[in-house]
Amino acid sequence: MTTTAKRPPETKAQPAAHGDRHRPGDHPEHGVDVLDELPRQERRRRQRPLRRAWVFLISMRTGLWIILVLGILTLLGTLLTQAPPEVRADPQAYQEWLAGDPTERYGGWAAILGRLGLFHVFYTWYFRGPFALLSLSILACSVNRAPRLWRVATRPRTSMSAAFFHHAPLRATVDLPCDVATSADRVRAALRAKHFRVLEGTAKEGADVYGERFRWGPFGTVVAHLSVIVVLLGFVVSATTGFKDNDVIAPVGVPVEVGHGTGLVVKALSFADTYHEDGRPKDYVSDLVVTKDGRQVARQQTRVNSPLIYDGVWFHQAFFGIGADITVTQGGKQLFAQSVPLEWQSKDGQQSIGRFGIPSTGVTVFVIQAASGQVLADLPAGSTLLEVHQDGVEAPVGVPVVSQGQSAQAAGLTFTYERNRQYTGLIIKQDNGSGLVWLGSALFIIGCYLVFFMPHRRLWVRVRDNADGTSRVMLGAPLKRDPAFEPVFHQIVAGIKASDR
Repeated sequence: MTTTAKRPPETKAQPAAHGDRHRPGDHPEHGVDVLDELPRQERRRRQRPLRRAWVFLISMRTGLWIILVLGILTLLGTLLTQAPPEVRADPQAYQEWLAGDPTERYGGWAAILGRLGLFHVFYTWYFRGPFALLSLSILACSVNRAPRLWRVATRPRTSMSAAFFHHAPLRATVDLPCDVATSADRVRAALRAKHFRVLEGTAKEGADVYGERFRWGPFGTVVAHLSVIVVLLGFVVSATTGFKDNDVIAPVGVPVEVGHGTGLVVKALSFADTYHEDGRPKDYVSDLVVTKDGRQVARQQTRVNSPLIYDGVWFHQAFFGIGADITVTQGGKQLFAQSVPLEWQSKDGQQSIGRFGIPSTGVTVFVIQAASGQVLADLPAGSTLLEVHQDGVEAPVGVPVVSQGQSAQAAGLTFTYERNRQYTGLIIKQDNGSGLVWLGSALFIIGCYLVFFMPHRRLWVRVRDNADGTSRVMLGAPLKRDPAFEPVFHQIVAGIKASDR
């Protein structure tokens, strides 16, 4: 018994000898890398517009350029301040917003960036266009590749020419002291021992045996491509439906309408914050109850990573603070009665500041208290300073200091500081596309697993009679992006030889 098994040297393959004809997929210089593909160059023909469009969509260069453009736009959308959806929908509100924070940040560039739509990048035509084109390109690539993969998985080529066994990346030759039928049986047994599916070839003399494993593995690329489309679709659904409010303030005990047509009302029954001995935050908990049409539909102790979820609406714990209950009346008529959150601090950190307005009177009021742990002589504990501004008047029209439960007059209005009240800050959102994003992510993981851990392994065996009672077994296999197949190949060869002992 003799045997040889080696990989070819790293040199260019020599052209086939005269008279040794091969199809493009069989040519030695290609090994077997194109066995599953169409000929590299189709016959030249006049390409019609639809054909040119199809070639454009399935081109890798097209996909890379689209991804580059979307990457740049996404980076701009991440680095630049983006207008909230409710502001973007109102042209007047958008102009007021543009004159505020963006102008402060970007100066004279704000107007130019605004005209270019870079403050709402993800809603512009030049983002959505490439986005849709990328989806079409990925879908076209999947459609273009799937038929070939199906053909290889269901109707594989089971016999190869003699030239293949001389040029295959993995190859071996074993002489066995038995006839062709017995040798073929040993080959089948060795393949099945490594969990290969065994098919019979089409040899007119001798025997051809084909073995493969993980024949559905190449479909991982299709699954991964489709997963990207599903994720992109999820992003589109999220961007065009649902809502997200990042700064919802819910004073403890005060019902707050969610809005957006949900009919939901959320109320924080209590809020508690605890800390470690070194001062680090330990836990923030809001006891939230959600009602609809006056009926309680959900209740939960909500933490940062444990949101309350009802009917597709998510309530996330985000922040917390203290507010001041203020009542404003005029001539015995109540104009304002709310808890004003003290959301900001002065630059020196000594004062907590809130703000509210009464549009009907043209009055804006800043509510100021000593910050937690601060002692201010002009603002004693249990008191609040109300800085009252009137439209058109530069200086404050009143700055009364009011004790809890007391009232003061300013700008023809009566201000009463009722009490302090803790509030919890919530992020409330309805993301209709999150399910698609999760599904796409799962498909992507499955696709990657198929590609990297279940590569299609194929092995062709040619068994021929040596005319002296022995037989020659020639094995050949590709080594395409699967270096782990090489030791398996040699184990199969060793199994064939071991059966002779």
